[in-house]
Amino acid sequence: ITSIKALRGKEIAKGVTIKPLAGDHVMLNYVEFVPEAVVALHSHHHEQLGLIIEGELEMEIGGERRTLRPGDTYLIPGGIRHSGRAGRAGALVLDVFYPLREDYLKLFA
Repeated sequence: ITSIKALRGKEIAKGVTIKPLAGDHVMLNYVEFVPEAVVALHSHHHEQLGLIIEGELEMEIGGERRTLRPGDTYLIPGGIRHSGRAGRAGALVLDVFYPLREDYLKLFA
């Protein structure tokens, strides 16, 4: 058991900080976006689930664009291109990845 406050954060894009918690097979990321921060269009082989906790996040997933608000969720299958842009107040998001994001593990090693 731990607190989000106890986890180390690292910036993965300008104004986007992650705090990961990884088990043997699955990874949870607490993601903090400053106002209007952007995660550029990209893809990875990991399946990704997300939940908006605070703020707004405009997401593009597989060519479909929507503005997500607290309580909204998303599912991104592996290999699908996606991006995100925080609203004027920023955003807090929970992301879950399967399998583990090896690149994030190396970032925190």
